[in-house]
Amino acid sequence: MARTFFCKLLTYVFSEDDSDVHTDEVNGQSSRQRDNRHPRKFIQRDHAQGHERLFRDYFAENPESTAMESLKRFSETIVNVFSDEYLRSSNANDIARLLLVGEQRGFPGMLGSIDCMHWKWKNCPAAWKGMYSGHIHEPTIILEAVASYDLWIWHAFFGMPGSHNDINVLERSFIFTELAQGPAPAVNYTINGNDYTMGYYLADGIYPKWRTFVKTIPSPRGNKKKNFVKAQESARKDVERAFSSVSSSSLKGFKKTYYGKSDAHTFI
Repeated sequence: MARTFFCKLLTYVFSEDDSDVHTDEVNGQSSRQRDNRHPRKFIQRDHAQGHERLFRDYFAENPESTAMESLKRFSETIVNVFSDEYLRSSNANDIARLLLVGEQRGFPGMLGSIDCMHWKWKNCPAAWKGMYSGHIHEPTIILEAVASYDLWIWHAFFGMPGSHNDINVLERSFIFTELAQGPAPAVNYTINGNDYTMGYYLADGIYPKWRTFVKTIPSPRGNKKKNFVKAQESARKDVERAFSSVSSSSLKGFKKTYYGKSDAHTFI
């Protein structure tokens, strides 16, 4: 049925082309004058081959995966062009710079800040909305990221359904894969005369009590703890500023929502 439809469509297109030629012949001099003013470029097109290709791509019994093939080639191109500079984890030189800046900000050993961001999925299929909807009852996809003071995103893990929380995402993330397997770059720093070989990230209260996370203190008492909370939360804004920067520049017009520890913020 589909093949018959396209055959009829091609017949109609050819008849339209013929009628245009006939009209030009009838008009005679006026047609030639118009061609002199705006020369028409003739392009030889193989309509039959185009029809066959369109039919194979979309209407055959086993259509070709043109969308997936295009996405694959696009992704490979992005990786080839940007992987050396952007799409990578930090190396030894990067870590040395991050440690220096972290020490100057009062957090020796800090490699960045970690948090999650929820992206609204406007066209989520109805069958998936329950799985991708969280506490605001809208379908979202989660992005886990680590950003440094200069808004460089060193780690990105994207695609988890919005029904997950930060801990669920962390359990599936590959952020500590190199550290667990051994090939991670060395991190060496000293605090109060003690040497350490493992860097850490600033995180909010939902993250687990791991050596790789320095979290804020809930309900701090005393000036010492209050000053620490103030400094920690100030430095931890790096990843939030990175999310905000992305929303206001390269993804302008794309609506997404970032969920902090107690409220939600929407960026346009």
